[in-house]
Amino acid sequence: MRKSAGRKSAGLADSQNHADCRRGAVVFHADSTTGPRPGAHEWRVWKLVSFSPLESLWDLQGVPIRVLAARTWKAILADRLFGHAAELGFYFLFALFPTLFCAGSLFGLAARSAHQIYDRLLDYLALVIPTSALGTVLSTFNQTAAASSTGKITFGSIAAVWSASVGISALQDTLNDVYKIKDSRSYIVARIYAIGLTLMLTVVMSAALGCIFAGDVTGKLIYRYFSDHVLDLAATIGARVIGRAIALTFLVLAFAMIYYWAPDWKKRRWRWFTPGAMIGIFGWLIASLALRLYLHFFNNYSLTYGSLGAVIILLMWFYITGLMILVGAEINGEIEAAGAERRLATRGRQGANRQPVPLNRPARNP
Repeated sequence: MRKSAGRKSAGLADSQNHADCRRGAVVFHADSTTGPRPGAHEWRVWKLVSFSPLESLWDLQGVPIRVLAARTWKAILADRLFGHAAELGFYFLFALFPTLFCAGSLFGLAARSAHQIYDRLLDYLALVIPTSALGTVLSTFNQTAAASSTGKITFGSIAAVWSASVGISALQDTLNDVYKIKDSRSYIVARIYAIGLTLMLTVVMSAALGCIFAGDVTGKLIYRYFSDHVLDLAATIGARVIGRAIALTFLVLAFAMIYYWAPDWKKRRWRWFTPGAMIGIFGWLIASLALRLYLHFFNNYSLTYGSLGAVIILLMWFYITGLMILVGAEINGEIEAAGAERRLATRGRQGANRQPVPLNRPARNP
Protein backbone atom coordinates (compact mmCIF):
# COMPACT_ATOMS: atom_id res chain seq x y z
CA MET A 1 0.00 0.00 0.00
CA ARG A 2 2.77 2.42 0.91
CA LYS A 3 4.71 1.66 -2.29
CA SER A 4 1.65 2.23 -4.48
CA ALA A 5 0.89 5.49 -2.67
CA GLY A 6 4.49 6.63 -3.15
CA ARG A 7 4.38 5.81 -6.85
CA LYS A 8 1.06 7.64 -7.15
CA SER A 9 2.44 10.78 -5.45
CA ALA A 10 5.58 10.65 -7.61
CA GLY A 11 3.43 10.37 -10.72
CA LEU A 12 1.34 13.35 -9.62
CA ALA A 13 4.55 15.35 -9.03
CA ASP A 14 5.90 14.47 -12.48
CA SER A 15 2.62 15.37 -14.14
CA GLN A 16 2.62 18.69 -12.27
CA ASN A 17 6.19 19.33 -13.45
CA HIS A 18 5.19 18.66 -17.07
CA ALA A 19 2.24 20.99 -16.67
CA ASP A 20 4.51 23.71 -15.33
CA CYS A 21 6.88 23.16 -18.24
CA ARG A 22 4.02 23.64 -20.70
CA ARG A 23 3.33 26.97 -19.01
CA GLY A 24 6.99 27.97 -19.51
CA ALA A 25 8.20 27.56 -15.90
CA VAL A 26 11.52 25.99 -14.96
CA VAL A 27 10.97 23.46 -12.18
CA PHE A 28 13.65 22.26 -9.77
CA HIS A 29 13.16 19.97 -6.81
CA ALA A 30 16.12 21.37 -4.90
CA ASP A 31 15.38 24.02 -2.29
CA SER A 32 17.30 27.20 -3.11
CA THR A 33 17.95 28.23 0.47
CA THR A 34 19.25 25.05 2.06
CA GLY A 35 21.01 23.74 -1.05
CA PRO A 36 20.38 19.95 -0.81
CA ARG A 37 21.45 17.49 -3.43
CA PRO A 38 19.52 17.97 -6.67
CA GLY A 39 16.54 15.72 -7.34
CA ALA A 40 16.26 13.25 -10.18
CA HIS A 41 14.34 15.67 -12.38
CA GLU A 42 16.85 18.48 -11.88
CA TRP A 43 19.71 16.07 -12.50
CA ARG A 44 18.18 15.06 -15.84
CA VAL A 45 17.72 18.73 -16.78
CA TRP A 46 21.32 19.74 -16.16
CA LYS A 47 22.70 16.57 -17.71
CA LEU A 48 20.80 17.46 -20.87
CA VAL A 49 22.21 21.00 -20.66
CA SER A 50 25.78 19.69 -20.50
CA PHE A 51 25.46 17.05 -23.21
CA SER A 52 23.08 18.87 -25.58
CA PRO A 53 23.31 22.68 -25.31
CA LEU A 54 20.92 24.91 -27.21
CA GLU A 55 21.79 26.36 -30.60
CA SER A 56 20.93 29.90 -29.50
CA LEU A 57 20.23 31.35 -26.07
CA TRP A 58 18.20 34.25 -27.48
CA ASP A 59 15.22 31.91 -27.79
CA LEU A 60 13.79 31.99 -24.27
CA GLN A 61 11.72 28.85 -24.93
CA GLY A 62 8.49 30.67 -24.15
CA VAL A 63 9.55 31.52 -20.60
CA PRO A 64 8.41 35.03 -19.52
CA ILE A 65 11.22 37.40 -18.63
CA ARG A 66 9.71 37.94 -15.18
CA VAL A 67 9.79 34.19 -14.45
CA LEU A 68 13.33 33.92 -15.79
CA ALA A 69 14.48 36.83 -13.62
CA ALA A 70 12.91 35.27 -10.50
CA ARG A 71 14.52 31.91 -11.22
CA THR A 72 17.88 33.54 -11.86
CA TRP A 73 17.74 35.39 -8.53
CA LYS A 74 16.92 32.17 -6.67
CA ALA A 75 19.75 30.39 -8.46
CA ILE A 76 22.17 33.22 -7.56
CA LEU A 77 21.31 32.75 -3.88
CA ALA A 78 21.40 28.95 -4.10
CA ASP A 79 24.81 28.91 -5.79
CA ARG A 80 26.21 31.55 -3.37
CA LEU A 81 27.49 33.74 -6.18
CA PHE A 82 28.19 36.69 -3.88
CA GLY A 83 30.59 34.57 -1.85
CA HIS A 84 32.19 33.11 -4.97
CA ALA A 85 32.60 36.63 -6.39
CA ALA A 86 34.55 37.63 -3.28
CA GLU A 87 36.77 34.59 -3.79
CA LEU A 88 37.36 35.55 -7.42
CA GLY A 89 38.08 39.15 -6.42
CA PHE A 90 40.86 37.98 -4.10
CA TYR A 91 42.41 35.75 -6.76
CA PHE A 92 42.21 38.50 -9.39
CA LEU A 93 43.94 40.93 -7.04
CA PHE A 94 46.50 38.29 -6.16
CA ALA A 95 47.26 37.82 -9.88
CA LEU A 96 47.44 41.51 -10.78
CA PHE A 97 50.76 42.57 -9.29
CA PRO A 98 52.81 39.53 -10.40
CA THR A 99 51.42 40.13 -13.90
CA LEU A 100 52.54 43.75 -13.79
CA PHE A 101 55.87 42.60 -12.36
CA CYS A 102 56.46 40.32 -15.33
CA ALA A 103 55.18 42.82 -17.93
CA GLY A 104 57.31 45.61 -16.49
CA SER A 105 60.43 43.45 -16.58
CA LEU A 106 59.84 42.38 -20.17
CA PHE A 107 59.18 45.89 -21.41
CA GLY A 108 62.08 47.31 -19.45
CA LEU A 109 64.55 44.90 -21.05
CA ALA A 110 63.10 45.17 -24.55
CA ALA A 111 63.35 48.94 -24.71
CA ARG A 112 63.45 51.79 -22.26
CA SER A 113 60.51 53.46 -24.01
CA ALA A 114 58.46 50.27 -24.55
CA HIS A 115 57.12 50.19 -21.01
CA GLN A 116 55.95 53.77 -21.45
CA ILE A 117 53.69 52.64 -24.32
CA TYR A 118 52.09 49.97 -22.12
CA ASP A 119 51.86 52.55 -19.37
CA ARG A 120 49.78 54.66 -21.75
CA LEU A 121 47.56 51.64 -22.41
CA LEU A 122 47.03 51.13 -18.70
CA ASP A 123 45.90 54.75 -18.44
CA TYR A 124 42.78 53.80 -20.36
CA LEU A 125 41.75 51.53 -17.50
CA ALA A 126 40.68 54.78 -15.84
CA LEU A 127 37.51 54.44 -17.92
CA VAL A 128 36.38 51.66 -15.55
CA ILE A 129 38.80 51.57 -12.58
CA PRO A 130 38.61 54.35 -9.95
CA THR A 131 41.46 56.82 -10.28
CA SER A 132 42.88 56.27 -6.80
CA ALA A 133 43.13 52.52 -7.31
CA LEU A 134 44.59 52.93 -10.78
CA GLY A 135 47.36 55.12 -9.35
CA THR A 136 48.53 52.19 -7.23
CA VAL A 137 48.56 49.93 -10.30
CA LEU A 138 50.53 52.41 -12.42
CA SER A 139 53.09 53.16 -9.71
CA THR A 140 53.73 49.44 -9.20
CA PHE A 141 54.12 48.91 -12.94
CA ASN A 142 56.57 51.80 -13.30
CA GLN A 143 58.68 50.60 -10.36
CA THR A 144 58.99 47.07 -11.73
CA ALA A 145 59.73 48.34 -15.24
CA ALA A 146 62.51 50.63 -13.98
CA ALA A 147 64.28 47.83 -12.07
CA SER A 148 64.14 44.93 -14.53
CA SER A 149 66.49 41.96 -14.76
CA THR A 150 66.59 38.46 -16.19
CA GLY A 151 65.88 36.87 -12.83
CA LYS A 152 62.85 39.05 -12.36
CA ILE A 153 61.58 38.02 -15.78
CA THR A 154 61.85 34.33 -14.91
CA PHE A 155 60.33 34.69 -11.48
CA GLY A 156 57.71 37.16 -12.63
CA SER A 157 56.61 35.02 -15.57
CA ILE A 158 56.16 31.91 -13.45
CA ALA A 159 54.45 33.79 -10.64
CA ALA A 160 52.18 35.73 -13.01
CA VAL A 161 51.01 32.73 -15.01
CA TRP A 162 50.56 30.57 -11.94
CA SER A 163 48.76 33.25 -9.91
CA ALA A 164 46.45 34.26 -12.72
CA SER A 165 45.68 30.63 -13.54
CA VAL A 166 44.70 30.10 -9.91
CA GLY A 167 42.06 32.80 -10.39
CA ILE A 168 40.81 31.20 -13.61
CA SER A 169 40.84 27.83 -11.86
CA ALA A 170 38.52 29.23 -9.19
CA LEU A 171 36.35 30.57 -12.01
CA GLN A 172 36.26 27.07 -13.51
CA ASP A 173 35.01 25.56 -10.25
CA THR A 174 32.36 28.25 -9.81
CA LEU A 175 31.02 27.96 -13.35
CA ASN A 176 30.86 24.19 -12.96
CA ASP A 177 28.70 24.77 -9.88
CA VAL A 178 26.48 27.18 -11.80
CA TYR A 179 25.89 24.66 -14.59
CA LYS A 180 25.74 21.68 -12.18
CA ILE A 181 28.66 20.01 -13.97
CA LYS A 182 30.96 17.52 -12.28
CA ASP A 183 34.45 18.26 -13.55
CA SER A 184 35.87 15.11 -15.10
CA ARG A 185 39.25 16.68 -15.96
CA SER A 186 42.33 15.81 -13.96
CA TYR A 187 44.13 18.49 -11.98
CA ILE A 188 46.85 18.83 -14.63
CA VAL A 189 44.41 19.07 -17.53
CA ALA A 190 42.21 21.59 -15.72
CA ARG A 191 45.25 23.72 -14.86
CA ILE A 192 46.45 23.59 -18.49
CA TYR A 193 43.03 24.86 -19.55
CA ALA A 194 43.28 27.61 -16.92
CA ILE A 195 46.76 28.69 -18.04
CA GLY A 196 45.76 28.72 -21.70
CA LEU A 197 42.62 30.74 -20.97
CA THR A 198 44.68 33.15 -18.86
CA LEU A 199 47.10 33.82 -21.69
CA MET A 200 44.31 34.25 -24.24
CA LEU A 201 42.42 36.68 -22.02
CA THR A 202 45.60 38.68 -21.44
CA VAL A 203 46.09 39.06 -25.18
CA VAL A 204 42.44 39.93 -25.80
CA MET A 205 42.25 42.60 -23.08
CA SER A 206 45.58 44.11 -24.16
CA ALA A 207 44.21 44.29 -27.70
CA ALA A 208 41.08 46.03 -26.38
CA LEU A 209 43.18 48.69 -24.65
CA GLY A 210 45.30 49.01 -27.78
CA CYS A 211 42.20 49.71 -29.89
CA ILE A 212 41.18 52.56 -27.61
CA PHE A 213 44.70 53.92 -27.74
CA ALA A 214 44.82 53.63 -31.54
CA GLY A 215 41.48 55.40 -31.87
CA ASP A 216 42.68 58.35 -29.81
CA VAL A 217 46.00 58.56 -31.68
CA THR A 218 44.18 58.46 -35.03
CA GLY A 219 41.84 61.18 -33.85
CA LYS A 220 44.74 63.43 -32.88
CA LEU A 221 46.46 62.89 -36.22
CA ILE A 222 43.27 63.73 -38.09
CA TYR A 223 42.80 66.85 -35.99
CA ARG A 224 46.36 67.95 -36.75
CA TYR A 225 46.42 67.47 -40.53
CA PHE A 226 42.85 68.41 -41.55
CA SER A 227 42.04 72.07 -42.22
CA ASP A 228 38.24 71.88 -42.18
CA HIS A 229 37.21 72.10 -38.53
CA VAL A 230 33.77 70.51 -39.04
CA LEU A 231 35.13 67.48 -40.89
CA ASP A 232 38.05 67.45 -38.51
CA LEU A 233 35.82 67.19 -35.46
CA ALA A 234 33.55 64.59 -37.06
CA ALA A 235 36.48 62.40 -38.13
CA THR A 236 38.12 62.69 -34.71
CA ILE A 237 34.95 61.65 -32.90
CA GLY A 238 34.38 58.84 -35.42
CA ALA A 239 37.89 57.46 -34.92
CA ARG A 240 37.47 57.39 -31.15
CA VAL A 241 34.02 55.81 -31.36
CA ILE A 242 35.31 53.13 -33.72
CA GLY A 243 38.24 52.39 -31.41
CA ARG A 244 35.95 51.96 -28.41
CA ALA A 245 33.48 49.87 -30.42
CA ILE A 246 36.26 47.47 -31.42
CA ALA A 247 37.40 47.34 -27.77
CA LEU A 248 33.83 46.44 -26.78
CA THR A 249 33.94 43.65 -29.36
CA PHE A 250 37.09 42.29 -27.73
CA LEU A 251 35.29 42.43 -24.36
CA VAL A 252 32.43 40.38 -25.81
CA LEU A 253 35.04 37.92 -27.11
CA ALA A 254 36.55 37.66 -23.61
CA PHE A 255 33.16 36.75 -22.08
CA ALA A 256 32.52 34.21 -24.85
CA MET A 257 35.91 32.59 -24.24
CA ILE A 258 35.26 32.33 -20.50
CA TYR A 259 31.83 30.74 -20.93
CA TYR A 260 33.18 28.35 -23.58
CA TRP A 261 36.46 27.15 -22.05
CA ALA A 262 36.06 27.49 -18.29
CA PRO A 263 33.24 24.97 -17.56
CA ASP A 264 33.82 21.29 -18.27
CA TRP A 265 31.12 21.04 -20.95
CA LYS A 266 30.60 17.52 -22.24
CA LYS A 267 29.68 19.06 -25.60
CA ARG A 268 30.96 22.57 -26.25
CA ARG A 269 29.06 25.06 -28.37
CA TRP A 270 30.62 28.39 -29.32
CA ARG A 271 28.36 31.43 -28.95
CA TRP A 272 29.66 34.90 -29.78
CA PHE A 273 27.05 36.91 -27.90
CA THR A 274 24.56 35.65 -25.33
CA PRO A 275 21.95 37.30 -23.08
CA GLY A 276 24.13 36.55 -20.07
CA ALA A 277 27.17 38.16 -21.69
CA MET A 278 25.13 41.23 -22.65
CA ILE A 279 23.80 41.74 -19.12
CA GLY A 280 27.18 40.90 -17.60
CA ILE A 281 29.08 43.39 -19.77
CA PHE A 282 26.63 46.26 -19.39
CA GLY A 283 26.21 45.51 -15.69
CA TRP A 284 29.98 45.58 -15.28
CA LEU A 285 30.29 48.90 -17.12
CA ILE A 286 27.44 50.50 -15.17
CA ALA A 287 28.67 49.20 -11.81
CA SER A 288 32.23 50.37 -12.54
CA LEU A 289 30.96 53.83 -13.49
CA ALA A 290 28.76 53.95 -10.39
CA LEU A 291 31.75 53.05 -8.20
CA ARG A 292 33.81 55.82 -9.80
CA LEU A 293 31.04 58.37 -9.25
CA TYR A 294 30.57 57.30 -5.64
CA LEU A 295 34.29 57.63 -4.89
CA HIS A 296 34.38 60.98 -6.68
CA PHE A 297 31.64 62.53 -4.56
CA PHE A 298 32.22 60.57 -1.32
CA ASN A 299 36.00 60.25 -1.19
CA ASN A 300 36.29 59.76 2.57
CA TYR A 301 37.40 56.13 2.35
CA SER A 302 40.92 57.07 3.48
CA LEU A 303 39.50 57.98 6.91
CA THR A 304 38.38 54.38 7.34
CA TYR A 305 41.08 52.37 5.60
CA GLY A 306 44.01 54.77 5.62
CA SER A 307 46.81 53.80 3.25
CA LEU A 308 44.98 50.57 2.36
CA GLY A 309 42.13 52.51 0.78
CA ALA A 310 43.40 52.10 -2.79
CA VAL A 311 43.84 48.34 -2.34
CA ILE A 312 40.33 48.00 -0.89
CA ILE A 313 38.88 49.93 -3.84
CA LEU A 314 40.75 47.73 -6.30
CA LEU A 315 39.53 44.62 -4.51
CA MET A 316 35.97 45.96 -4.68
CA TRP A 317 36.31 46.51 -8.42
CA PHE A 318 37.57 42.96 -8.91
CA TYR A 319 34.63 41.74 -6.83
CA ILE A 320 32.25 43.52 -9.21
CA THR A 321 34.06 42.01 -12.18
CA GLY A 322 33.77 38.47 -10.85
CA LEU A 323 30.15 38.94 -9.86
CA MET A 324 29.12 40.18 -13.31
CA ILE A 325 30.82 37.22 -14.98
CA LEU A 326 28.98 34.80 -12.69
CA VAL A 327 25.62 36.55 -13.05
CA GLY A 328 25.90 36.34 -16.84
CA ALA A 329 26.67 32.62 -16.58
CA GLU A 330 23.69 32.12 -14.26
CA ILE A 331 21.35 33.81 -16.75
CA ASN A 332 22.62 31.61 -19.57
CA GLY A 333 22.25 28.57 -17.36
CA GLU A 334 18.62 29.32 -16.57
CA ILE A 335 17.82 29.76 -20.27
CA GLU A 336 19.57 26.45 -20.97
CA ALA A 337 17.57 24.81 -18.19
CA ALA A 338 14.32 26.17 -19.63
CA GLY A 339 15.16 24.61 -22.99
CA ALA A 340 16.05 21.30 -21.34
CA GLU A 341 12.79 21.35 -19.37
CA ARG A 342 10.84 21.93 -22.53
CA ARG A 343 12.57 19.07 -24.34
CA LEU A 344 12.02 16.67 -21.42
CA ALA A 345 8.36 17.66 -21.24
CA THR A 346 7.97 17.00 -24.97
CA ARG A 347 9.54 13.57 -24.60
CA GLY A 348 7.23 12.84 -21.66
CA ARG A 349 4.13 13.76 -23.65
CA GLN A 350 5.26 11.67 -26.60
CA GLY A 351 5.81 8.68 -24.31
CA ALA A 352 2.39 9.13 -22.67
CA ASN A 353 0.63 9.26 -26.05
CA ARG A 354 1.98 5.90 -27.14
CA GLN A 355 -0.70 3.18 -26.88
CA PRO A 356 0.31 -0.33 -25.83
CA VAL A 357 0.08 -2.91 -28.62
CA PRO A 358 -2.39 -5.69 -27.68
CA LEU A 359 -1.10 -9.24 -27.76
CA ASN A 360 -3.01 -11.81 -29.82
CA ARG A 361 -3.62 -14.70 -27.48
CA PRO A 362 -4.70 -18.04 -28.88
CA ALA A 363 -8.34 -18.93 -28.23
CA ARG A 364 -9.03 -21.50 -25.55
CA ASN A 365 -10.31 -24.90 -26.62
CA PRO A 366 -13.84 -25.55 -25.37
